[in-house]
Formats: sequence, C-alpha cells, structure tokens
Amino acid sequence: MDRKRSAKYARMMSTTSLGKPAFHDQARMDCSGPAPGSAAPRPWRSLTFGLFAMALVVELGLAGCGSSSPSSGPGDLASSTPTVWLCRPGMTDDPCTQSLETTVVSPTGARSISTPKATSSTRFACFYVYGTVSQERSTNANLAVQSAEIDSAIAQGSPFSPICQVYAPVYRQVTMADLEKHPNLDLGPAETVTAYDSIRSGFEDFLDHQLGGRPFVVIGDSQGAAMLNLLIENIVDPNPALRARLVAGVILGGNVEVAPGQLDGGTFKQIPACSRLGQAGCVIAYSSFPSTPPADSLFGRPGQGVSLQSNQTAKSRLEVVCVNPAALSGGSATLDTAFPTLGKLATPWVAYPGLYTATCEQADGASWLNVTKTPGSTAKGPRLTEGGGAEYGYHVWDLSLAQDNLVSDVSAAEATWSQQHG
Repeated sequence: MDRKRSAKYARMMSTTSLGKPAFHDQARMDCSGPAPGSAAPRPWRSLTFGLFAMALVVELGLAGCGSSSPSSGPGDLASSTPTVWLCRPGMTDDPCTQSLETTVVSPTGARSISTPKATSSTRFACFYVYGTVSQERSTNANLAVQSAEIDSAIAQGSPFSPICQVYAPVYRQVTMADLEKHPNLDLGPAETVTAYDSIRSGFEDFLDHQLGGRPFVVIGDSQGAAMLNLLIENIVDPNPALRARLVAGVILGGNVEVAPGQLDGGTFKQIPACSRLGQAGCVIAYSSFPSTPPADSLFGRPGQGVSLQSNQTAKSRLEVVCVNPAALSGGSATLDTAFPTLGKLATPWVAYPGLYTATCEQADGASWLNVTKTPGSTAKGPRLTEGGGAEYGYHVWDLSLAQDNLVSDVSAAEATWSQQHG
C-alpha cells in the first residue's frame, strides 16, 4: 500500500460516509422517534473503527466519562498509572451496559422487538479491548476516556453484557495518525511496546484485583485483537491456572495463526481454535471478505498486515485461523447480524438473522470468512462495503456480521465451563 493510498484513507477518515450502511428499506423505517413510553434513542454517528475503517457508533455525552473531543497531546502517563476503566461493573453510565433493545427483521421482512438485558450474575467476566479509534495526533493515545472509546464500547462490548460482566480499560493504543504513516502496519517497536505495556497493565489489574478467581472471556477487534494475541501468548497460554479459567476468546481481525491444518501451534501453543459449539478454553477468530483477500491484504494472510502488530512476521508454514461463528465445526451457515440503527428506528439496534451466509475458505495462502447475501432473503439490510479497499475486506463489519452468533457461542462455552467446574 503506497503513500498515495494512505492519503486517500486519511481523507476518507475525515468524512462520516465510509462504512455507513445504506438502509435500502429506509423509507419503511420509523424515523419519527420512539414509541410512546419508550426511551428516546441516542444519536448515532460514524467514527473510525478498526484500522482506518469507519464504523457505526453512538455519540454519547456521558457525564463523568472524560472529554468528548480528542486530545492533541500524547499524554505523559506512565505505565504504572492506576487503570482508567472505560467499562466496569458499578460505574455510572457504563457504556458496556447501554440499552440493547433491538428491532429484529426476519428474512421475509417481518419485524419484532427483542429486549436483552445486562446480566445481574457475577459468575463470568469479559475483558474487552477496543480496536483503533484514537484520533489524537500523537503516536500513542493518552488515557483520557473520550467519545471514540465510549462509542466502541457500546458497539462491541455492550452486546456481551447479557452473558458476562464486561470490563474494558483505556490503553495507550497506537493512534490513527501513526497508523496513517505505516499503511502496511509495519510499526516501529516503540509505539507497539507502549501500547502493549499499557494494555498489559490493565489486564493484570483485571486478573489481580477485579476478577476474584472467576472464569473469564476475552473479546477484541483489530488492534485490540492484536493486543489480545500478545496478552494470551505471554500471560495466559503458558499459565495452566489461567488457561483453566479462560472460557473463550473472540479475537476478530487480528490474524491468530496456527500450523497448517492444525488448531494451534502458531500464535498460541496450548490454546486452540474452537472446533465445536460449546467448547471451552478455545478462541473464535476470523476476518471477513466477500472473496479471496488480495496479495497485499492486511487480514487473512500470515506474516503481514495486522500480524505485524503482534510480532508475527513469518509468512510460511503458518496459516491464519478462520472459525465460522455460525458453524464452529465447519461448513456454511447463516449469520445472525446486528447493527446500530443510526436513529432510523425507535430502538438503538436492528438485527437481521439469516440475511447473510458465511463459510470459511482457503485459497492462495489466505484464510477468510466468506460472506454473501443469503439467496432468497427479501429483507433489505445495510449494504456491505469494503471499507478502505479490497485489502480490508469487511473488516469494519467483522463483529456486527455475526454479533448474535458470537454471543450464543460464548454463552454455550460458559455452560460447558460451568458443567465441567460445577
């Protein structure tokens, strides 16, 4: 990817159109506001989400959550600074426990309302690491809770709140500005170390002071997934006690790698890719595309792109994991998709079960989740686009495309863990 293309992404980032779904049935949506007696929906906007991509996120102005605009400075907070929590049980206006009221659109277009609620159980905890969202002009973000982090937590952390208590620390991630200078994601070691040391501090706080010996789930997207690769590799994988408490990992757009034809032997030595529904102690990982990822793809190919963010440089004798979230044992299956509504409905979410079909495929050294519109479906949902280009594929949609599948997968793993451990 050359500098000219990188500059194009920078211009695209300054707009609110990239990644914003076009609702083809918009005329049939209720745009007049909430139903009588319901809470007013929060306004939505597009923000950067993942690597140079734009996603659908909520604009909140939560009191006590920090600045609503990006800081211009890098911050001078040391790694020993106490954890700044973006999400944690008991917080006022926790973005990971926002409303999940959903308009469900069937494959025939019929509509119903679903109202999942955040769990009151303390049995399971989820550790969420958000993707690249910081629009600060520095190399690494500071630790201020800003609107971009809040938006990400709502869009990706809150869907898991019905099945676990969600924790998410703010970390000194590599910013959008720095990634713009490294369009192939061949970052300098200093910024990667800063990001990792910061998220590691938050993860150790989570393990030592928040978890209380409970079983846990990890969830991450894009740069967040790359950070999880490093956390699991260095902290969880070599520790039998922690491995026994890892219920599941959801690591999307992060290039988890394995030995060819195997479920482990790459990024992790002991923790495998999931291969059946209800399996505990494994990870679900994939990158979604409409067709074979190009040779310069940032996802789905070992040793390049996002692999470099977790120090995975080998391009041979490895392959990128693809676990179909709708069919963990393999094969083709329909996805249970959910998106924010951008205020087009009286509910903050809209779901399209069965609108898309997915299967894991391999070709030309790449592994990916191939996503297509389900034949015969008459529901008209968002139009998927390839974000920054073919080398991104559907990266911006990775979690949304299978949101309800992923929640069900983690719930099944929790049930298994409970059966095994009492």
